[in-house]
Amino acid sequence: MTGRVCEKVAIVTGAASGIGRVTAETLAREGARVVIADIDVEGGRVVADAIVAEGGQAIAVRVDVGEEREIVSMVEATMDAYGSLHVLHNNAAITHPEHQRRDGSLLDLDIAVWDETLRIDLRGPMLGCKHAIPRMIESGGGSIINTTSNSALAGDLTLTAYSTAKGGLNTLTLSVATAFGKQGIRCNAVSPAHIESPSLASVVPPEVVEMLRSQCLTPELGRPQDVANLVLFLASDESSFVTGQILRVDGGALSHLAHVAQLRDSGRTTNRSDSD
Repeated sequence: MTGRVCEKVAIVTGAASGIGRVTAETLAREGARVVIADIDVEGGRVVADAIVAEGGQAIAVRVDVGEEREIVSMVEATMDAYGSLHVLHNNAAITHPEHQRRDGSLLDLDIAVWDETLRIDLRGPMLGCKHAIPRMIESGGGSIINTTSNSALAGDLTLTAYSTAKGGLNTLTLSVATAFGKQGIRCNAVSPAHIESPSLASVVPPEVVEMLRSQCLTPELGRPQDVANLVLFLASDESSFVTGQILRVDGGALSHLAHVAQLRDSGRTTNRSDSD
């Protein structure tokens, strides 16, 4: 087998659908042996079976990433199946539309929504790192890739708990990279903006999607494959000198001043500096 991650063993959490599924399929096509880890184990089996049908190697494991015993079982199942571990993509997060609708303004936020969001979106990756790192060190080193969000890099009007959890995940990324780099562990985060997908359409009204599109410097919003391509690079030896980074996959949405989209769409420009 050949490929950019040939013979590497990779766990992808939240891999039964969305970005996780596309990433798992991409890693498998590039030679990795992939563990499809998701609370939706039946959906995970569908993904694993599809990978195997195409000649790849994959197994499905059920995991609630917020429960430490289930993270331990996930890592043990990986070692039992493949004997090593080189890549962990901490991708699982709560994306159910109803949960996200309840994650609104701080003054209206139900503490149960706050607690559950941090349990999955921050505690989950922490537990993944805690139990994967020793196995990665035994395997000669590895790469951890966390899925964060642009919501952690700038303020917003809603998703208070989600944004806070992802901000914590950014700091966790830097801490892991710092603490374990000399033992061969790299840790980076990919930070998508809004990605065109069925889940986006189920939460965000079409007129708001158009507003989000206008903030991108690219003609269209990103796709799950755009995120998967960056994860593949970070999982491969091509990125051997890349660690401790928060890498945005956002079409340039956070790279410009707030007024740029409005000026561009109006056909007007300005030469005034901020100091004028």
